[in-house]
Amino acid sequence: MYREMLIQMNDDMASVAVMEDHQLAETYLEKWQEHHLIGNIYKGRVENVLPGMQAAFVDIGLQKNSFLYVEDALPPRYMNDPDSVERHQIEAVLKHNQEVLVQIFKEPLGNKGARVTMYPTLPGRFLVLMPQGDYVAVSRRIESEADRNRLKELVGGMLPDEMGAIVRTVALQATEEEIAEDLRGLLKLWRRIQARAVKVSAPGLVHRDIDMLERVIRDANGEDLNRIVVDSQETYEHVQGIIQRVAPSLKVQIVVREGEDIFASFGVYDQINKALSRKVWLKSGGYVIFDQTEALMAVDVNTGKYVGETDLNRTVLKTNIEAAVEVARQLRLRNIGGIVIIDFIDMDDDESKQKLLTVLEEELKKDRTRVTLLGLTQLGLVELTRKKVGHSLSSAVERECPVCDGKGRVLSAEMLAEYLEQQVLEEAEHCSAATLLVEAEQVVLDVLRGKHNEKLHQLEARCGKKLLLRSREAVASELLVRGYEE
Repeated sequence: MYREMLIQMNDDMASVAVMEDHQLAETYLEKWQEHHLIGNIYKGRVENVLPGMQAAFVDIGLQKNSFLYVEDALPPRYMNDPDSVERHQIEAVLKHNQEVLVQIFKEPLGNKGARVTMYPTLPGRFLVLMPQGDYVAVSRRIESEADRNRLKELVGGMLPDEMGAIVRTVALQATEEEIAEDLRGLLKLWRRIQARAVKVSAPGLVHRDIDMLERVIRDANGEDLNRIVVDSQETYEHVQGIIQRVAPSLKVQIVVREGEDIFASFGVYDQINKALSRKVWLKSGGYVIFDQTEALMAVDVNTGKYVGETDLNRTVLKTNIEAAVEVARQLRLRNIGGIVIIDFIDMDDDESKQKLLTVLEEELKKDRTRVTLLGLTQLGLVELTRKKVGHSLSSAVERECPVCDGKGRVLSAEMLAEYLEQQVLEEAEHCSAATLLVEAEQVVLDVLRGKHNEKLHQLEARCGKKLLLRSREAVASELLVRGYEE
């Protein structure tokens, strides 16, 4: 697979696109004035302890108080022992007005504050340091048991007592010295955080995580990345500085396209627009529908224009497999987090179902974000979960429609004409003008007039005013009625 990273920077925003075989796979967008909150560490003050929810609200200085569950206020070793968590009540762990050091691991969303933990982690290039952990874990992507044991033993021997770490996938290609250097940097960072935490007053920021561009470059796997393309010499120098600072072992070709809109040249904008669409067409002629709800993402697969050749089962299986590949790509591209339910086209034989699940599982392995495939439900739906990391593509580049309030549908012309008629009658009651100006979309005005203007004449008789209808280019729900003086 040919993999390249496109980096484009301007006065307002840093933009990164990851291409796989010239097809968009991941996007990262961050405005300079906006700050990524995940990974930030704060000294907070406990505002409310809620025994009924086994949680607490913690003021960390943001607009909304953060939310701390009891399991995030207990040492990591309790996570493997649910009974231990149940024995520790939130009121025994936290008290009102208590000062606590917490880290954000889930950003605020809508009316919800950030989710925080009292047991921070510090990600490096090869390791994630757990300063208050007491175990070593290895990335699930490292499948060889020999490699897992080797890395676990290596890192365990380097760690100070009562500290833990997670070994990242990229550590598989790293030398012992590179891993040791990464650990030394993380330990030094933790000492700085501890020293600053003593000086900061609650609520206050103790440590800000690195920005989006640094995170993407730090996490890049040099073995899989063929090249980085940047839009200017200035960006080139900035990227080089980041590599030296957070990923000195990353060896990759950097190409400068001075003065070029590289996102346009590589077709990124077109592919982003497609990723924002509800319907995604497959090469065969089938299509996939993506519907986001409050609780989950629902995905529906259809054969569409694809009718196959001679065998129905083969037609269905081919469409489903093609859809599985596209769904896995779209989850990464749209950065969908939480529960995902996929309604593939029904298949009767177990062999085809297993083949589909195998393909989907292999495609999901390309995702750097943790995905758990739960398999088929009793209703024949495929269920999976994907860890929420940052904002989705839609929330980053789109806003909720002010007309339909995010429903995706607006009132019909007939219904709007009914509302318009009521507005006319209400305005006529307290308006002294002899004529009322009525403005709306042409299709709404046509309904208001009726055939041969009979409805319009009836409305004029009811309100005792002359009505002047004026068509306007407007969103569907915009209706205007006011007095009119010539």
